[in-house]
Amino acid sequence: MKRTSLDKKHIKVLLLESIHPSALETLRAEGYTNVERHDSALPESELTERIRDAHLLGIRSRTKVPATVLAQAERLIAIGCFCIGTDQVDLAAAQQRGVPVFNAPFSNTRSVAELVIGEIILLCRGIPQRNAAAHRGEWLKSVAGATEIRGKTLGIVGYGRIGRAVARRARGFDMEVVHSGRSGGVPLQTLLESCDFVSLHCPLTPATRGLIGEPELRRMRPWAVLVNTARGAIVDTGALLRALREGWIGAAGVDVMDPEPPPADHPLLAAPNLTVVPHIASATHAARERMAALAVDNLLAGLAGRPLPAAAQSG
Repeated sequence: MKRTSLDKKHIKVLLLESIHPSALETLRAEGYTNVERHDSALPESELTERIRDAHLLGIRSRTKVPATVLAQAERLIAIGCFCIGTDQVDLAAAQQRGVPVFNAPFSNTRSVAELVIGEIILLCRGIPQRNAAAHRGEWLKSVAGATEIRGKTLGIVGYGRIGRAVARRARGFDMEVVHSGRSGGVPLQTLLESCDFVSLHCPLTPATRGLIGEPELRRMRPWAVLVNTARGAIVDTGALLRALREGWIGAAGVDVMDPEPPPADHPLLAAPNLTVVPHIASATHAARERMAALAVDNLLAGLAGRPLPAAAQSG
């Protein structure tokens, strides 16, 4: 990590995307008072200008930091991703410039796992459609399309900390659980063919981009439910649209899309049996506070010359 001889009050911290206030409080308590905050992500042109004199950049998932932006960040010491993923940053370019990138691992495990189970229950009981009908004055009490999750099989793609947390909660509902990923389990093909629900929890990498496309969706059961709280690009959007329209699968619940946010006329938004929420799997007060605490701890460790416990790797 680059070191600077500047006094703390002269180190500029640029925080974007409504990072939890506790991060600002901790930084100021540590003497870092030169903090510029923005409630949203900045477009590349504006970020390029504002990052020129910044020493520390704090972002969430919507801010993109490509090599072209990093090339203008002559003073940058580190980039803190106040979230789980780091794919929004060109890690190779950051590494080449000696700028470490760190994240806040495991801080959203509980909140994401709870949302996944909630999505599964909502979709297999047809709650989104019944809620919309009730608001139109229609009282849909029919049991058509409504199932219990007890005894059903949940397939988890990516069996890291979040995937395992989802599995524990699913077993609490008496579901059967299988998984596929780098940690072992069954082949993806077997999982897709044998599960009633499929939940994605793998990171977005060149190997997982488009992992769930037409061949994979066609392997799923016609009543199966796909849940994606990982990254939108893991699923082929066009294939998912056809799968829902043509009945290859029963339903889908997505917390992430590609692109994100989607334009209002994005065709997937009109797909049947689809529930969309705006990337809120980690959007609880407790999770955001944990993220802020972990990210700031990384930041302060680096400024003190200690190794960053959650530094991301470019490879």
